[in-house]
Amino acid sequence: MKQLLIVYASQTGHTLQLVDALCQPLLPLCAELHIHRLPAAEAGLDDLLAADAIVLATPENFGYMAGNVKDFFDRTYYPAQGKTEGLPYLMLVSAGNDGLGALQAMRRIACGYGWKEVLPPLLAQGEVLPQHRERAMELGELLAAGMLVGRW
Repeated sequence: MKQLLIVYASQTGHTLQLVDALCQPLLPLCAELHIHRLPAAEAGLDDLLAADAIVLATPENFGYMAGNVKDFFDRTYYPAQGKTEGLPYLMLVSAGNDGLGALQAMRRIACGYGWKEVLPPLLAQGEVLPQHRERAMELGELLAAGMLVGRW
């Protein structure tokens, strides 16, 4: 069984709406795909090492990722060195501004891990709208399909 790790932070609930939407179409795949969804403060090295793909979901805080997501990276980066190279990843960002600082910072760190960004990120600026939720659902379907057929 493939394992998808979703590491998220959400204060206002906007990022959590994106995570919920991403997970919705995956529920019927529970026999083939285990969804391990954790707040960033609870996610750790063992969760990361067991993952076949990872979704990083964060609000934009002061032009950067949430502190809990950065803390997840801080706690796992060195212990995971050389053990997660090629891990497929996807980013979801809910932003009050442009969200680009959060995306850039996560990409830079993911590059250090040796991960592979397999789908374009979802950037929801302002309120989470129906089109953001629809896009999150599409990305969830695409990510799961790629995992299950061995594309990534």
